[in-house]
Amino acid sequence: MAVSDSDIAFVHELFSDLGPLTVKRMFGGTGIYSDGQIFAVQRSDGVLFLKAKGAFADRLAAAGADPFEMEMKGQLRSMGYMSLSSEALDDPALACEWARDAL
Repeated sequence: MAVSDSDIAFVHELFSDLGPLTVKRMFGGTGIYSDGQIFAVQRSDGVLFLKAKGAFADRLAAAGADPFEMEMKGQLRSMGYMSLSSEALDDPALACEWARDAL
């Protein structure tokens, strides 16, 4: 399963206040870039994750975000990204505020 064109269109709409974005397909998902810097990824099922660590990751977790984890060599590993909450998915201003923090 790959990210659909409508999922990519949603990313552009959600983060439109950030300015021009570059979306690159990779591993069935996408990498989302602003001015050449990756700040988010989208899994093949369309779920969005922001680059997050430290206090920012803690804030996202407190808002209901889940870590992006993958199994590697039999162990579950965090990839340094946290999901966007349903609140942020419905609020482009909040999504962009968090994206700026990710950048």
